[in-house]
Amino acid sequence: MAEQTYDVVVIGGGPAGSTAAHDLARAGRSVLLLDRAWRVKPCGGAVPPQLLKDFDVPESLLVARINEARMISPKGKTVDIPVGKGFVGMVDREVFDEWLRARAATAGAERMTGAFVRRDRDADGVARVVFTDGRSRHGAEKSVRARAIIGADGALSQVARQCVPRADEGKFVFAYHEIIKSPTQNSELFAHDRCDVYYQGPLSPDFYAWIFPHGATTSVGTGSLQKGFGLKESVAQLRAATGLDTLETIRKEGAPIPLHPLPRWDDGREVVLAGDAAGVVAPASGEGIFYAMTGGRYAADAVEEFLATGKAKSLAKARRRFLWDHGQVFFVLDVMQKFWYSNDDRRERFVAICRDKDVQQLTFDAYMQKKLVRAKPLSHARIFFKNLAHLTGLATA
Repeated sequence: MAEQTYDVVVIGGGPAGSTAAHDLARAGRSVLLLDRAWRVKPCGGAVPPQLLKDFDVPESLLVARINEARMISPKGKTVDIPVGKGFVGMVDREVFDEWLRARAATAGAERMTGAFVRRDRDADGVARVVFTDGRSRHGAEKSVRARAIIGADGALSQVARQCVPRADEGKFVFAYHEIIKSPTQNSELFAHDRCDVYYQGPLSPDFYAWIFPHGATTSVGTGSLQKGFGLKESVAQLRAATGLDTLETIRKEGAPIPLHPLPRWDDGREVVLAGDAAGVVAPASGEGIFYAMTGGRYAADAVEEFLATGKAKSLAKARRRFLWDHGQVFFVLDVMQKFWYSNDDRRERFVAICRDKDVQQLTFDAYMQKKLVRAKPLSHARIFFKNLAHLTGLATA
């Protein structure tokens, strides 16, 4: 084992790493998918239909279909936004992620449980990935040789911090959620086919809190950029206010969620990042699964070109391609979060804007297609002037 050389070692078996491992194995590359056994990440579990199409994911993995989103303002005003012709799918991350890892293995990737420790280099210049073979970074060390490495090991990626310049510039939302048993019946405060998003300062001073149904279970969570904000207390408050505090708690999870793509995703030699390790979670919405899998695919394509040509500059194409395809969406969402989420007065106005049918339609068009929609210039013009009215106070919340 110590002498084995893989074309690619993928570190991290979440949606990004599993997608990259699957694509490269299917292309005929020798792939090791190294995944630690104690991954924890709070996640709403939402996936757009475009993900099912782009990554050939069966609808049978969906545990719920969301037909409506409800936004709750600081003053308790609600805006119900129908999804329209489509739907928002919900997945159970434990089941979904394992399905992706198993598919990668079926395509030919070798799976192994372990935690990345460091990258060494042999005398011939080939990288050596050192990892532990148990459930802790303090276990016995093993190593394999790798012509290329994909770091998909999460927001606090050790691969990024050790191998990629400027990886310490990442910014994070600290997120926490509790998975509970879902209520047996719908009520005014809960529906099995509706996601509830709370834009209220006491629940989150600069992000949002949520109630996302997953069929038999429900995710109740919140996030904030402010270190020291009481995430657990916020979730307890939300559960009490919605009557969900009497239901069984199945598990509790907390972790940082990146909000900006890192300035570099590769080391210029053999390493490229993907998923949370690269910072590809959408600002404002916190959507990550689709972008993680997309980044994983782009990383795999960049590595394939690198292995075929020997040109390390190919690795930088993963980031350039991602920003070309999705950078504009990330920019708009980042501006929106920085302005509209900054205080309760602006959050009140933001929810008021979302009552507008043009805003609702363009929002879900963009969500379904995973890009900004330019086909309706009159709608964009109307939205611009409505935003201007809210910004200047000419419109009431």
